[in-house]
Amino acid sequence: MTIPAPVAVALDAPDLETAALWADLVTPHVSTVKIGLELYLRYGPDVVASIRGASTVRVFLDLKLHDIPATVARSARIVARLHPDLLTVHASGGPDVIRAAAEAAPDTMIAAVTLLTSLSEEQLGLIGVSANVHDTVLRLSTLAVEAGARGLVCSPREVGAVRAEVGPDIVLITPGVRPAGSAPHDQARVATPEEAVLAGSDLLVIGRPITGAADPGAAAAGVAASLRRLAAVAGTPAPR
Repeated sequence: MTIPAPVAVALDAPDLETAALWADLVTPHVSTVKIGLELYLRYGPDVVASIRGASTVRVFLDLKLHDIPATVARSARIVARLHPDLLTVHASGGPDVIRAAAEAAPDTMIAAVTLLTSLSEEQLGLIGVSANVHDTVLRLSTLAVEAGARGLVCSPREVGAVRAEVGPDIVLITPGVRPAGSAPHDQARVATPEEAVLAGSDLLVIGRPITGAADPGAAAAGVAASLRRLAAVAGTPAPR
């Protein structure tokens, strides 16, 4: 049996039927599907069961919770009833926010978002952050792990440095992953799947290059095949 590739397909679909279809097409090839804020707000908590169906695919609920600790704790506790495998919280909320989520949802991997991959160095300065992207990501990564996050979301450009900073036991999740030749769309810090895995990523988030293809299942299979070839040569890790 082929092990699914360490890829989370972002189901940023216009409706639930399309999202469920994409999930059915890609789940033979990837380990995880990602449900974002827009789909969750449109269809509510039932979207998780609808997307998961009868499959064993992991569900990554990408809500990026960001509020005061008490509100995040209550929200994470409610979301935990849906049994997502991963749930995102903004690291910039601070250690008390991350700790609140981790304690409220102990059976869900809390993944702290460091900096959105749409943020460039210039944009970071515009919002008043004086440190550069690299240093900011490392600082937020350390803060998040110390507060109880078991996963971190960072761009492929920083994943190697983050791995060196936090060690081997934290799951590193990288959006901004684009197969060679794909458009970057609204991502500012991107890499190919092979580059991201070699840099230390455990789970690659890929959306439009797969879901925007004429055959999303074939596109997912192509990414999975490229990662299997890489693993055969480089001995890269299995999905986490």
